[in-house]
Amino acid sequence: MAEKVRAMIVDDSAVVRRLLRRQLDADPGIEVVATAPDPYIARDKIVQLRPDVVTLDVEMPRMDGITFLKKIMNHFPLPVIIVSSLTPKGGALALEAMDAGAVEVIAKPGSQYSVEEMGEEFVEKVKAAARVAVERKQPAAEGKKPSVDIHHKLVTTNKVVAVGASTGGTVALQSILTCLPPEAPGIVMVQHMPETFTKCFAERLDSLSAVKVKEASDGDAVITGHALLCPGNYHIALRRSGARYYVKVKSGPLVNRHRPSVDVLFHSVAGAAGANALGILLTGMGRDGAEGLLEMKNAGAKTIAQDRQSSVVYGMPRAAAELDAAETVASLNDIPRLLLEAFHN
Repeated sequence: MAEKVRAMIVDDSAVVRRLLRRQLDADPGIEVVATAPDPYIARDKIVQLRPDVVTLDVEMPRMDGITFLKKIMNHFPLPVIIVSSLTPKGGALALEAMDAGAVEVIAKPGSQYSVEEMGEEFVEKVKAAARVAVERKQPAAEGKKPSVDIHHKLVTTNKVVAVGASTGGTVALQSILTCLPPEAPGIVMVQHMPETFTKCFAERLDSLSAVKVKEASDGDAVITGHALLCPGNYHIALRRSGARYYVKVKSGPLVNRHRPSVDVLFHSVAGAAGANALGILLTGMGRDGAEGLLEMKNAGAKTIAQDRQSSVVYGMPRAAAELDAAETVASLNDIPRLLLEAFHN
């Protein structure tokens, strides 16, 4: 029998601690070894109990969660899932936490989301995070990264890049976008992330990238030098009108237990763009995007899946590889170059 994942919950709200613990205790593969109301108590319990994964609130008294997370990553690195409120402040703090080394972010149960709505996804994220090998966080370089060196050869007319990611995807997307030149092909992205967080994430990517990045709105055009990020709690689909591509942002049922779903995007790109598209499936748990990437490949699109070594969680890319949906399996560092080479003649 596989060993149980040993989890620890850190939150100043006794109600939230109880709700999260109840959800995790219901799974036979997880053992909650401790809870803590603040980072000082959590620090001692982490040293004593050595949990496999920690869920952490970012807004707490005595010491804020970001400061505590940085201390964890410096002195005792381990997988951390951020549990944050669905507020603009909560979203900004969650993205700061991802920069500091957190592997995942989820919405705190409350007025908009119940712990039951978090459901299996929360449990699976805890299990997936426990398998992540976390290293000491290195300081991020300031400013925008230089782009790769073939951008002068690009032919971007009527070309679309569709990208899907989940756990570890915030870092992966940032790594890719900050390497692209301002004349890169139009990009549409799905990152599994709750609403509010996606707007903050898009703004952060825009501040770091030469391409323009925004949270998508219904009807936005897909054009050269721009990247659209699907808003949380919505699906996004590609549409075509003549030579013009645009996006449809819509509600709808969960697909592969996700909203947004990568498969929804990829299936739509296969139908609307065919051979004029490139599909990229990045790190993440589960299978979302694998079947859609296969449909894109069958429609003539170029397809790439991130490799095992550079993936935080090799779930979605592995599912694509098992379906033979990816023409190319590549390291994260090579994907920006491959993206640009896909559209030059």
